[in-house]
Amino acid sequence: MRRIVPAAFLLLCATSVAAQQPPAQPPVKGAMPNLGRPTKATDEVPPLDFQGYFSGAWDFEWTVPESALGPAGPVSGTTVYTSLGNGVYEAASTGEGPNGPFTITERFEYQQDKKLITRQVKDSRGWSYTSTATVAGDLGGIYYLLYESEPFTAGGKTVRLKENVRLLSPFNYRVAITVAEGGGEFSNYGNPWWRKQVK
Repeated sequence: MRRIVPAAFLLLCATSVAAQQPPAQPPVKGAMPNLGRPTKATDEVPPLDFQGYFSGAWDFEWTVPESALGPAGPVSGTTVYTSLGNGVYEAASTGEGPNGPFTITERFEYQQDKKLITRQVKDSRGWSYTSTATVAGDLGGIYYLLYESEPFTAGGKTVRLKENVRLLSPFNYRVAITVAEGGGEFSNYGNPWWRKQVK
């Protein structure tokens, strides 16, 4: 003989199971909005949403060569981005390198209409500098921040940095860094990754 299970009982079970499910986490916001359709050649690349992309904590790691900035070895740490309002942002980094622990404070002024970022950097290892970046992007959702620093002094030498920041996905970006000492040519300083902490 078949037993008929009351519909009210089934509804109660389903409600109980649903209640046990963890709440859905909001998706990490990427640099490119969802157009709801394939992109077209005539589409304009939307401006970079700096706050939407960078806000939060990121872990970084790379191996640096010996230079005026310090000895060779592994570097790792965490960077936290926050908005200060009116197109101004701050990034606070804490890390560990060949010379021990260090901190870096960065202040960004983003002129979205001009696709320009001005960045002031203060490093606890003994140097500060200003760099500017042009912002470029493509319809594939990848954005590029092309920084070039003013000359500054580190390790008793005049140093210049170029940093090509590539926003590859909502969860990670990569930076190709080159350094020049004195009047010398730029040379590779590593290609570190920043990976977003997702809870």
